[in-house]
Amino acid sequence: MNNLEHDDPQISELILQEEERIENTIDLVGSETHMPKSILEEMGSVLNHKTIEGYPDRRYHAGCEYVDVIETLAIDRMKELFHAKHANVQPHTGSAANFAVYFSVLNVGDKILAMNLSHGGHLTHGHFASVTSKCFNFQHYDVDLTSELIDYDALAEQAKEVRPKMIVAGASSYPRLIDYESMSRIAKSVGAYLFVDMAHIAGLVAAKLIPSPIIYADFVSFTTYKTMTGGRGGVILCKKEYADAVDKAVFPGTQGTTAVSNIAGKATIAKLAKEANFINVQRKTLDSAKLLAAELAEKGYRLVGGGTDTHQVLVDVTTKWLSGSQAEKTLESIGIVTNRNYIPKDTGKIASGLRLGTGPISVRGIDKDYVIQIANIIDNALMARDNQEVLSKLKRNVLDICKQFPVYR
Repeated sequence: MNNLEHDDPQISELILQEEERIENTIDLVGSETHMPKSILEEMGSVLNHKTIEGYPDRRYHAGCEYVDVIETLAIDRMKELFHAKHANVQPHTGSAANFAVYFSVLNVGDKILAMNLSHGGHLTHGHFASVTSKCFNFQHYDVDLTSELIDYDALAEQAKEVRPKMIVAGASSYPRLIDYESMSRIAKSVGAYLFVDMAHIAGLVAAKLIPSPIIYADFVSFTTYKTMTGGRGGVILCKKEYADAVDKAVFPGTQGTTAVSNIAGKATIAKLAKEANFINVQRKTLDSAKLLAAELAEKGYRLVGGGTDTHQVLVDVTTKWLSGSQAEKTLESIGIVTNRNYIPKDTGKIASGLRLGTGPISVRGIDKDYVIQIANIIDNALMARDNQEVLSKLKRNVLDICKQFPVYR
């Protein structure tokens, strides 16, 4: 950091402060994790110099002999890891990957059936605030309001009425497993493509701890920085017959040059994902989520969907007379970072849920005894949200846990 400290001391200091924040807080944000130092090195390497357009051995700039090898490694490793016929590793983000999937086989205005945002979907699944809703005619399916699970019979009937060109499975805040076989059957019944967005659960799929959508879906997208525990970026997997369409939709369809350093990070995390440490972290992530859910349920919190099968725990905090925002701010004040989240019953602008993810604490090595402690701290903080004396004590407890389980130190 000596060069940065010389050139821009203000930014240098802010980065140091961010490092301190990471070390001294418990991260339970469902869409975050802590990447390996090796990938941090790649992200800041000389690979950032290189401009590339096109694909390996088919570039529009010279000097690509080494980056061609890097991208080919990333492609081959992703295909092997997920048993996919084709992989595109160029998308800058998961959102960019989703855009490319839509534009690969659909025309502007085509119908897409996807999950409602407040029921678990993602902004890029046609929310009105996303440009995806301006390009395509999105219709949305809900979960059953009693079970808060996908009702596949109701979805099948809705698909027959809507007649979409594509059905999107996958979510950003649906803590239960999705039945990909049923989704595939529904899509085939109306002649629709099946697109699975597994951005949040890709690490669990890679570790073979939860079912993979690969054999059922025409297209699969994911990010490499959530449960995959890697660097920033998106990936698209697809059946062989759609490979050319996907590649053209990424470049030149929706992107120009791509980030070689990010592609290197994707290659490395695909390699690490086959090793025992990665699989153990994913197993701990799953076990910790189930334990955290059980502990909070025992304390009287209502769990959306009745529990979890993934890394996420979605809590209805109105059972404790709180909004999601109040719960998020209270926990942040003691050093636990989470995020407020809409849940199926929400109809207004106020989110009633709190989304918790156990990926980051599992990477840190935090074990089950401390997960129980964290559940107790969460409950005590939310119950004493106006008592600064209690909150100060809980903040010290959080700091003690952080000191025992450093991220990078």
